[in-house]
Amino acid sequence: MKKILVADALNPEAFEELQAISDLDVTLKTGMDEQELVRTIPDYNAVVVRSATKVTKNAIDAATNLELIVRAGIGLDNIDLEAAKDKGIQVANTPSATTYTVSEMAFGLMLSAVRNLGQANLSMKEHKWEKKLLKGSELFEKTLGIIGSGRIGLDVAKKALAFGMKVIAFDVVDIQTDLDVEQVSLDDLLTRANIISLHLPLSDSTRHMISSDEFAKMKEGVIIVNASRGGVVDETALLNSLESGKVRAASIDVYEKEPPVDFSLIDHPKVMASPHIGAAASEGQKRAGFEVVRILKENMSGR
Repeated sequence: MKKILVADALNPEAFEELQAISDLDVTLKTGMDEQELVRTIPDYNAVVVRSATKVTKNAIDAATNLELIVRAGIGLDNIDLEAAKDKGIQVANTPSATTYTVSEMAFGLMLSAVRNLGQANLSMKEHKWEKKLLKGSELFEKTLGIIGSGRIGLDVAKKALAFGMKVIAFDVVDIQTDLDVEQVSLDDLLTRANIISLHLPLSDSTRHMISSDEFAKMKEGVIIVNASRGGVVDETALLNSLESGKVRAASIDVYEKEPPVDFSLIDHPKVMASPHIGAAASEGQKRAGFEVVRILKENMSGR
């Protein structure tokens, strides 16, 4: 019988189905730090995480029986992929489960930025009526630059086209889509876009991909939306660009350190901030949970 460690909570219905698989011994143990995971992981053949648990090299080195790590979500930056590869441990994720969840969040962040909704909400809660100060702009006929045109990026593009926006996109691979999306170079996107939405994994090649040089190439008054990974944007450079007025507003759901230690960027009046809740919708988490169950059935169960 294979032993499965669920280190971050799954959708309850999916977890119930996982527990019902007769040839899997499933344990739920959440909230572990690295030391506790190192002590716990040797007994298990598979471990399931979301974003909270970090499967570090130390944890993988301690995993004497581990065959599979499953991430219920898209990004894999909380798993040491090189360490897993070196030990022959398979790593899987659920890349399509939260596509709509995150793309809707990104579009909501975009709308919040152009219409100053974050500031308006705070202003009203302070019993102020700052109608003249909170004048915004439309999305209609604006150019949206999407950096990272995978599932989520292209779903954001669909929504943008429905709003009457022009969409341009940059990616390291050719975009295969029937959508009216123009594939451009990164420099071209930076100079043309009114709004830039980021949809990238965090890796050595994407860390601080958007920094001072990139902000310098952007239009005056550009809007930045990031619902992907915090480290792809240099937060100091973004704060400086907000202070100078180069960036008109930023809507961000992800941060270089989570939870943040320095709140300078979040405290800026032109920043709409949320606590990495892009995938936190019940429907998306349910799809992710059942996708995890499918992966474990295929790889760990006799079924």
